[in-house]
Amino acid sequence: MYATGADSSTPPLRLPVLLDMKSEARKIVAATAYDATFGALLDRNQVDLILVGDSLGMVVEGRANTLSVSVETMLYHTRATARGVKRALLVADMPFGSFPDPASSFRHAARLVGEGGASMVKLEGAGYVLDSIHYLAERDIPVCAHLGLTPQSVHRLGGFKVQGRGQDAAETIRQATSAVAAAGASVLVLECIPASLAAEITRSLPIPTIGIGAGPDCDGQILVCYDLFGFGNGRRPRFVKNFLSGAASADAAVADYVVAVRSGAFPAPEHCY
Repeated sequence: MYATGADSSTPPLRLPVLLDMKSEARKIVAATAYDATFGALLDRNQVDLILVGDSLGMVVEGRANTLSVSVETMLYHTRATARGVKRALLVADMPFGSFPDPASSFRHAARLVGEGGASMVKLEGAGYVLDSIHYLAERDIPVCAHLGLTPQSVHRLGGFKVQGRGQDAAETIRQATSAVAAAGASVLVLECIPASLAAEITRSLPIPTIGIGAGPDCDGQILVCYDLFGFGNGRRPRFVKNFLSGAASADAAVADYVVAVRSGAFPAPEHCY
């Protein structure tokens, strides 16, 4: 039973707990936040993992993509969010251009952990990124990998599109997921891939998968907090659900999201590809 209302006596959630949750088939609840207020809101309602995402470039700054977000910007928002988080595992995105090689990756990741207060960093992609994943993991900086729709690759992908459709595309993602796990990633975000493919990958990997538009069979789910509350303009992606609609408060909306993920009620078929 998961009660809301974490307080200062609640011990911080560490990486081994996420690994235990996978082995025990307990769903991991994650959400993205960019400041202390939203970080505290998610944290006190028992969200397990809070990501300070480079999606802030679009959500907060109003840009067309995430590519202009800098390490300094990520450091500022990570530090701010960390002040509101007592229990959840805090993860910081490594922004575009910050991990071209292992040495650069370590320099920037060490700042996000040491100065920013993150417990883990997230890197998009595989390929050349594998060397950085391995380098960071060997130096005690836990890594969350990110595959499928990787927003930092928007120009190569031709837009924000579902990935892994078709046999060849699916096999490419399968191989990449195995590679990031072998390189030392501790957690894997799967974004906008067919639910059946995500389920197969989740069964095959020893590390937890966290889905966003990747179906109900991932080990956990993540939503941007603004999407969770139905904020924002323009077309809403299929995987988004407004939990604030009909809720009495923002706290109630987050609590409903937590219950929905833990029970497997979210995502429903209409949220999947």
